[in-house]
Parts: sequence; C-alpha cells; structure tokens
Amino acid sequence: MSIAAVVLAAGESRRLGRAKQLEPWGNSNLLTHVVARTREFPVDEVWVVLGHDHQQILEASDLGDAGVIENPEWAEGIASSIRVGLDALTRLSRADKALIVMGDQPSVPVEVVEELIASHARSDHPVSLPKYRYNWGNPVLVDRLLWPRLMSLEGDEGAQRLWRAHPEWVNEVWFSDLAPRDVDTETDVVDLRPRQPGSG
Repeated sequence: MSIAAVVLAAGESRRLGRAKQLEPWGNSNLLTHVVARTREFPVDEVWVVLGHDHQQILEASDLGDAGVIENPEWAEGIASSIRVGLDALTRLSRADKALIVMGDQPSVPVEVVEELIASHARSDHPVSLPKYRYNWGNPVLVDRLLWPRLMSLEGDEGAQRLWRAHPEWVNEVWFSDLAPRDVDTETDVVDLRPRQPGSG
C-alpha cells in the first residue's frame, strides 16, 4: 500500500478574515504545523494544494519536501482543490491511495490515521473514513480507482455527498472522540492554538 497525503489549503479564510494558513501556531504557522503533523502519519508522500495568496503562503511556510500544487480555481471551493490535487497525483505520483487532509485541522491524532489505514487494509471498500461518534469526518483514505469520480466534484462541497450516494464504497472506522475542529473563527484560534510557556 502506497499512500500520498494531500493537504487542502487553498481557501481564502473568509470567516476568519485573514489567511488562516499564516496564523501563528507554536513556533511556526498553522499550515507548517499541519504539514509537519501530516508527515507523522504513515504515508509515503505529502502534497499541499495552495490557491489564495499562494506565493505569500509558500514563502512564509516551511513545507519541507512536500510537493506543492497550485489551484488557480480556488475561489470555486473545496471541490476544485480535490480535483487539482488528485489530477496532480494521477500524473506525478505512483501512490495507489490518497489520504485527503484538511489544512485547517491542526489536531488530527496520528493514532486515528494509523487505525484508518489499518482498517482500510483489512477492508474491501475503496474508501475509509473516520466516524467520530455520530458524524463522518476527516481525513479520508481513497483508492486510486475512485480518483476520477472525486475529480468530477464541483462547488464548495467536499466528497461526503458522493459517499452518501454510494454507501457501498465506504468503510466506516468508528472513534469515540469528537471530530477534530477546524480553524474557522477567532474562537477556534483561541481554543486550538498551542499555549505558549508562561501564558497560563
């Protein structure tokens, strides 16, 4: 099993009002943190999809050896980043599975991804996704044979509509924890940002 992680980080952060990718996070910024966390997952490659202010974000972030994919259609929404990311993998990667990671979820436990991948290896379904208590979440592991279907998505809706239309594709992996939160608002930043030493 060869897995390429694709971090989706192309949006303009309308709700926060500034580029969340550049939000200070520990000793770096949010995107650098998410990419570093993604490297801790049992994956073979890491790719990052950038769009809005991509040059500024690229210059201000440490993405290491991650591949960078530019999404010129970022304004359309998340579906465009999935399309562009998987198109690049189809051309440039030999991975047979893609782990789709949200660039604004800094707290995905490594153990969740390890269990997701282990369950996928035991399953005969082409998609494995975490079910946190009652709701589906991210990241999602998808076999290469389904990438063309994902590349037909449009708009600001992710792949869940496709999974709900084809439950026979889906291997649900249940977790008792709540789903990792997105960084969308000032409250999320305050709640989720790592505490600095001496800040109480």
